[in-house]
Amino acid sequence: HVQLQASGGGLAQPGGSLRLSCTGSGFTLNTYAIGWFRQAPGKEREGVSCISSRGITYYADSGKGRFTISRDNAKNTVFLQMNSLKPEDTAVYYCAARPYTGWGTPCIDMDYWGKGTQVTVSS
Repeated sequence: HVQLQASGGGLAQPGGSLRLSCTGSGFTLNTYAIGWFRQAPGKEREGVSCISSRGITYYADSGKGRFTISRDNAKNTVFLQMNSLKPEDTAVYYCAARPYTGWGTPCIDMDYWGKGTQVTVSS
């Protein structure tokens, strides 16, 4: 039974940092693509970052140069380091998983979703 647990959200000041964690159970992380998504109030959910089973990373333009996704297979955990946070980063952040080891686009049609973690960037 695949489960994902996102954590690490909270309140940060503009320019600050947070590190989100997504810990999986019931599956082997290195055969899955893991993505981070977010949804702000009144807006549609959007992709933030993705890491393929091969370790290839992808970023939305909004996070390029500020966010870093990484994976610790031994801990079955994916991290999203978010630096230089902006108020517009405020959202509920979700991690999602898809069993995929191919070379195509990994973070589409995600199969499993965790509960979100709230990120609020405010002074």
